[in-house]
Parts: sequence; structure tokens; C-alpha cells
Amino acid sequence: MATTKEGGLADIVAGTTAICTVGHEGSSLYYRGYSIVDLTQKASFEEVAYLLIYGNLPNQQQLNQYLEKLQKLRGLPVEITHALERMPAATHPMDVMRSTCSLLGTIEPETKEHIAQDVADRLLAMFPAALLYWHHFHLSGERIDVKVEATTTAEYFLKLLYGKQFDAKSELGKLMVKTMDVSLILYAEHEFNASTFAARVCTATLSDIYSSITAGIGTLRGPLHGGANEAAMLLILQYASVEDAKKGMMQKLQNKELVMGFGHRVYKIRDPRSDIIKAQSKALSEALGDKKIFAISECIDKIMMEQKKLFPNLDFYSASAYYFCGVPINMFTPLFVISRTTGWVAHCIEQRKNNKLIRPTADYIGPARLAYVSIDKR
Repeated sequence: MATTKEGGLADIVAGTTAICTVGHEGSSLYYRGYSIVDLTQKASFEEVAYLLIYGNLPNQQQLNQYLEKLQKLRGLPVEITHALERMPAATHPMDVMRSTCSLLGTIEPETKEHIAQDVADRLLAMFPAALLYWHHFHLSGERIDVKVEATTTAEYFLKLLYGKQFDAKSELGKLMVKTMDVSLILYAEHEFNASTFAARVCTATLSDIYSSITAGIGTLRGPLHGGANEAAMLLILQYASVEDAKKGMMQKLQNKELVMGFGHRVYKIRDPRSDIIKAQSKALSEALGDKKIFAISECIDKIMMEQKKLFPNLDFYSASAYYFCGVPINMFTPLFVISRTTGWVAHCIEQRKNNKLIRPTADYIGPARLAYVSIDKR
């Protein structure tokens, strides 16, 4: 029986996929054969979403049609808005995402006419609207109009977040939209990670797409999978200066405290996504005149490499990139959901094509056979 000393199915091959190649040569990432570097430099998130969900990069006509389709799908059913308004203000934003997905499944269920790809497109279009409708309603009582004019998902999210004050045509606005777009591409897919595997396990039972995506969201909610970018930002904000960060980090390492945002289960040399999002964070830092956050981030990065030989993963510099874009920290992981929905659905579709129930076995480590003792003698 194939087991691992560390547990957690480390180094166990659990299946095959044609969607994503992670960690080959120690530091590479490809979506359906396309380098993550090329995709972030030359493609939009919507092109990548189409690639993952439909299996190929769209031509210009297909992309235009896809963008138009997503824009038309951004409305919220009245049942969803009522539910969002009734959710407590203290609700975890990930629970907002999970509940929205589950509820939509009762309103617009998957059918032979409303297939998996349609569900994916609807969720991708609607998730930003649901999250920010809930956010603004509980922040100020405002029922925002989610039908704002925005071509891309990145622009749409930022316009809903900021309202009319966001200028997507300004130099800073363009940089923020680009950063958000790059981030969505980087988070879109990552092979058999915990949430994707959970979605595939659910799909393998022949359950519906909504159930599988809900399983993915619930798995991503756990801090050992999603949430590292939130933890990284909270860490950075602890320090008032680079010198403060140096002292604080050395103390944390001496106390053997866990520092989120560094190292990776699959990558052995570096996370190829990290340098890409770091460049976006640096550009925003310079555009905003930041003299503190990015410098502290680099300081922490340097200390973790020198002291622990750990490289930053995607989550670490995503934290400051989102922070510079003005995204509330508790929305960092929900943004992950918006992006990863594309990868989850791609895997659900792939699982269905050659489906077998996923049912591993376990090594029993409990007591040997025991004689039953009647209740009056226990």
C-alpha cells in the first residue's frame, strides 16, 4: 500500500490531468501547456478563464462574445440579494461566497440546458457582485447597483469596491486593474491542490457542479490552504519600519512561530508566480509613494531566505498588491475564489470525462479486536 511518512498524501499521485503542470523542474507552472509568464504578460484573465473552462485560447471573436456573455451574467437574483442582506454583518466573507454558490444552485440548477460551463460563467460573473453587494449593504446600508459598465472582471471588481470614485482610465486605475487581472490569472489553477481535489472528489460521486464548487470553497476557507495572503498582510502591518520588522521577525523565528506566505508543498526552488505579483506590488508601491509596506515586505522576504531558506510563494506579495489596490484584507481569499472557480470547474469537467469514484484506503492504527462489554459492566 502506498503511504507516506508525513501523511497528507504527500508525493502520492492521485490521478492524471491535462489542465495544469505544477512544479516540474522545481519552479514552473503551465496552464494547458501555456507558460504562466506568457499568460500574465500577453493574455487577460478572461482569456485564461476561457482556456481553462473551454479547453483552448479564444480567438478575438470568441473572446468578444465571452466578455459580452460575462457582462450580461452579472446581475443578482432577488433571492440572492435578500439572502445577502439577511446575512449577519460579522459573517466571514468566505461564508458569503459559499452560501451564494449553494443558493444559486437552487435557483439556477445545473441541467442539460444549463451545463457546467454555463454554471462556471455565471459564478465567475456573479461572485464579485454578491461579495460587494453584501459588503456595501452591511458597511453603509447601500444597495449597490451591480450592473456597472466594466469590460473585465478585474475592472468590475474594483468599480464595485470603490464606486464612482474609481477612475479606470487614470494611470493608477490602469495599474490597479492590471494588477488585479494578473492576480486572477495567477490564482486561477494549480493542479491537485486541496480545494481542487475536494471538488474532484465531490464530482466523482456524480454530484452537481454547484456542490463541487461549494466543496472547493469550504476547503479553501481553511487557513492552511487559503488565507495565507491575509495572514501575510497582517504580519506586514505589525511592523512600523524595516528595523522593527528585522527585530520582530528574528524574535518570531526564535520562538518558532509559523510565518505564512513562504515555502510550498510542490515547488522546491521558487514559486514562479511570486516574482510576477511582486513586480505588480512594487509598481503600485512606487505609484502610491509608499515608503513602508513594500520595504517591510522585502525585509521579511530576505530574512526568511537567510534564516530559513524559504522563498515567498504567491500569497506573500499578493498581500501587499491587494492592499495597495485598497482591497479589505478579509476579501483576499474571496478573490482567490473568484479566480479559482475557473480551475475548479475545469477539473470537474475533466473528472466527469473518465470518472471513477475516488475512495482511498487507510492504514488502521486503532486498538486490536476487543470483547464487547455489556452496559451494566462498563
